[in-house]
Amino acid sequence: MEKKQQYFDRVVKLAKEYPKVLVVEADNVGSHNLQKIRKSLLGEAVVLMGKNTMIRRALRAHSAENPAIGNLIPLLKGNVGLVFTKGDLGSVRAKLLALKVAAPAKAGAVAPVNVTVPAGNTGMEPTKTSFLQALNIPSKINKGQVEIVSDVLLIKVGQKVGSSEATLLQMLNIKPFFYGLKVRSVYDHGSIYAAEILDITDDDILAHFSAGLARVASLALAIHLPTVASFPHIVINAYKNLVAVAIATEISFKQVDKLKEMIKNPAAFAVAAPAPAAAAAAPKAEAKKEEVKEEEPEEDMGFSLFD
Repeated sequence: MEKKQQYFDRVVKLAKEYPKVLVVEADNVGSHNLQKIRKSLLGEAVVLMGKNTMIRRALRAHSAENPAIGNLIPLLKGNVGLVFTKGDLGSVRAKLLALKVAAPAKAGAVAPVNVTVPAGNTGMEPTKTSFLQALNIPSKINKGQVEIVSDVLLIKVGQKVGSSEATLLQMLNIKPFFYGLKVRSVYDHGSIYAAEILDITDDDILAHFSAGLARVASLALAIHLPTVASFPHIVINAYKNLVAVAIATEISFKQVDKLKEMIKNPAAFAVAAPAPAAAAAAPKAEAKKEEVKEEEPEEDMGFSLFD
């Protein structure tokens, strides 16, 4: 009885101290993994597990002081726990998602993901080929060991794990599932919303706001209704109309004088074009002129060959 009272007081104390709570599912989460999660969140959040009836009773008692906390009571169904925090909910959720451990596929469990047996050497004896054939897994004997010929989808997501599938995965030392605390709902200063809301970033909010603002401005302009969203466009459009009238007539005002001068004398405002790049120098290599050597006349030596 004393332990129950201590637990009751602890739940009330946490509800008073922390304005934000994550409702988490704890299916297939072992005590060892839960201890690792508590250590990882130390100083940032507090993980509370226990009987739903006790937690409901404590929250119901505290709801007299804080009626909004009563919104948590309908969410306490199944194997759930509460994560109390004062910090950023998105950061705490990210840590919870990261703290998952690999687990074997147990017979009767519902597969949260598809399970594929990869091709390759299994290390099993040739006597196990009949076991694989029963599961429609193509195999062959290679160097005295069973080898799976190709990848095989063994279990589909949402399907219950059979005893044969569980045995095979255990023989192959495959742990296909990862379990951890999964955030189901969020309590934030009295408001309850789905965990998916935490995936929305500031950029997403800004993009949606900008798109909505553009629609409001378009509608207001179409029906000629001045609003905060459409007023800047109204001013700009009016300025454009004034400029068009001033250009077409002799009317002039300060903001349009320079534009009219540019139209009358565009050459005065033309920016000098940059000097063209110097043409590449022609190759200096020239064909060498053959030097024509004039043949010198032979000198008369004063005698003849037939002399």
